[in-house]
Amino acid sequence: MAGAKADEPQPHPPKDQLPNISYCITSPPPWPEAILLGFQHFLVMLGTTVLIPTALVPQMGGGNNEKARVIETLLFVAGINTLLQTMFGTRLPAVIGGSYTFVPTTISIILAGRFSGEPDPIEKFKRIMRSIQGALIVASTLQIVLGFSGLWRNVARFLSPLSSVPLVSLVGFGLYELGFPGVAKCVEIGLPQLILIVFVSQYVPHVLHSGKNIFDRFAVIFTVVIVWIYAHLLTVGGAYNDAPPKTQISCRTDRAGLIDSAPWIRIPYPFQWGAPSFDAGEAFAMMMAAFVALVESSGAFIAVYRYASATPLPPSILSRGIGWQGVGILLSGLFGTVNGSSVSVENAGLLALTRVGSRRVVQISAGFMIFFSILGKFGAVFASIPPAIIAALYCLFFAYVGAGGLSFLQFCNLNSFRTKFILGFSIFLGLSVPQYFNEYTAINGYGPVNTGARWFNDIINVPFQSKAFVAGVVAYFLDNTLFKREGSIRKDRGKHWWDKYKSFKGDTRSEEFYSLPFNLNKYFPSV
Repeated sequence: MAGAKADEPQPHPPKDQLPNISYCITSPPPWPEAILLGFQHFLVMLGTTVLIPTALVPQMGGGNNEKARVIETLLFVAGINTLLQTMFGTRLPAVIGGSYTFVPTTISIILAGRFSGEPDPIEKFKRIMRSIQGALIVASTLQIVLGFSGLWRNVARFLSPLSSVPLVSLVGFGLYELGFPGVAKCVEIGLPQLILIVFVSQYVPHVLHSGKNIFDRFAVIFTVVIVWIYAHLLTVGGAYNDAPPKTQISCRTDRAGLIDSAPWIRIPYPFQWGAPSFDAGEAFAMMMAAFVALVESSGAFIAVYRYASATPLPPSILSRGIGWQGVGILLSGLFGTVNGSSVSVENAGLLALTRVGSRRVVQISAGFMIFFSILGKFGAVFASIPPAIIAALYCLFFAYVGAGGLSFLQFCNLNSFRTKFILGFSIFLGLSVPQYFNEYTAINGYGPVNTGARWFNDIINVPFQSKAFVAGVVAYFLDNTLFKREGSIRKDRGKHWWDKYKSFKGDTRSEEFYSLPFNLNKYFPSV
């Protein structure tokens, strides 16, 4: 009798929730481990928190004292916003920190001609800061209205796995210019950090078989400490004494000037720079930046739910989270952080590296943010980590977020030419259009749209410089207009997988993940 025919290989079945996660949203690790993991999230979000003020404050006329105060304020507000988001927003383990999306509009305000006549650099800094505050306060109303009114819920209802792939993927992959180019500015530090974190997190656990997930879970702490000590030895040994200024900024551990300038104890407070000033044009430009950040954060929230092993994010919960993110931008404007708030992409990638999606861990990290923002000297020590080390971490975390977007392809029909067109065309334009706008700006000093009104130029140029925004908008439009009435289209785009989670009511898993604490759903129902 002939032998039985070998079984045909079967494809991997789609998973609504990501398997192999050690701790999901509602299953926190033991307290000692949770505290270390929370500190690790704090270290990761410090990169953006330090880099943005370091780039902007000197252009505003501020010195090391002003830079230290802005970093402390941004860290303090990030801690508050993270707590608000994890308790009352989406309730996902998402860190809410500074955003590069607001930087072009902020630079436009800095370069406004009305500040050029101010002879005192500190007074110039305060005037520019108050203008940025006013623009952020007005811009926050956009996300607050769209989120809490439920309007963004109506947009999110038509989001499918197919249209989410370009959006989420380019939220991560689209930040590639912050990765290896930053490593290459100090390759003798950045490259060892990149190699070491890949080796420790991916190879060592499989070689040692410890079973306790120590190396992959705490790879950031292990590798950053080792390379930081190595960088400090190079610094005190005089390796960078004659190096160009840009190299010293990326390599040295004593060039930040923050430790001496930071106060021992200081609590940031609203209107610390004076009463905000308002300009209609700048407010409209900042509102467009807030809208771009809204779209990007929607993609980041989707990546976070995936790596936290939660059920798909109901549109009402996403809308609620956007509303609270608008509150975060309002707080940024009130306190004067020189930057708006959005979901930290690097911390979303850290969830994937550690396989810990616990809400408690991120809330502990928010506690570290607030603690070290008040004790400025201690926080400044960690803020002096060389930027090349941060850029190496970005290479790993942004890649994880981008791959999280690609994972939604499992719900789509990849044999459909409609699917191939939407994916290919949206991703291509998401990379190509911003490349054109960025190259044009780098060569000419201004964007392709260049009128006499700087605020109008920003309204047009800023959205087209965001890879995730362009790809997400193109994919969303095509997915909801291209041959949608045909019967098989709904399954091809994977919409049937997510329609089960339009509302968490009646679904015990989603209700456990996203319901408000203290029975607040009775008084504040989902929008």
